Amino acid sequence: MLATAYKSGAVSKILGVVFLAILAGLVVLGIGGCQAYNGLVTSRQQVDRQWAQVETTYQRRADLIPNLVSTVSGNAQFERTTLKEITDARASVGQLKLGPGQAPESPAAMQQFQAAQDSLGSALSRLLVVVEKYPDLKASQGFRDLQVQLEGTENRITVERQRFNETVQSYNTRVQRFPTALFARLFGFAVRPYFSATAGAEKAPKVEFNFNTPAK
Repeated sequence: MLATAYKSGAVSKILGVVFLAILAGLVVLGIGGCQAYNGLVTSRQQVDRQWAQVETTYQRRADLIPNLVSTVSGNAQFERTTLKEITDARASVGQLKLGPGQAPESPAAMQQFQAAQDSLGSALSRLLVVVEKYPDLKASQGFRDLQVQLEGTENRITVERQRFNETVQSYNTRVQRFPTALFARLFGFAVRPYFSATAGAEKAPKVEFNFNTPAK
């Protein structure tokens, strides 16, 4: 009887220790999961916040284009094809439908956004090159003011794109790093796409002009 009672008590102690160990493990896992989740949420919010900065700078460029078109279209000889090209490119950008205040979650969505913005940037660059043929136009104060604003905006776009990629890199590293990756998969946190390094993306397009009309 005593031996049986002793064995029963020993088993109970072992089961109690095992239960406490499991409970402690669950507590540690829960705390770790909460920390991982909160860190992922914070990192994702940083990505979305930086994306909002990117959208703001692109919108600033889009807002300048109607004034630019209005300024250059005042010249009766200015190429209408060039004006239509940049107007159509701006309209394509306006048709992009992304989640409000949320960075693209798929490479396809990012590619669509970047393709539209790059198309507008290329059209803008071509228009500014054509302006070189019109000394009176490029020497006007209105055009000079727009040139300064566009140059600053293009530089800002480059800076914000770089900052966005850096923020996404930090977020993606967190999502893929063990053991946070386990919780990221559990809670639906996925890696976010970057801006791709397209030709010329590492520096802003040149929008510099020689405002001195050649001597005749």
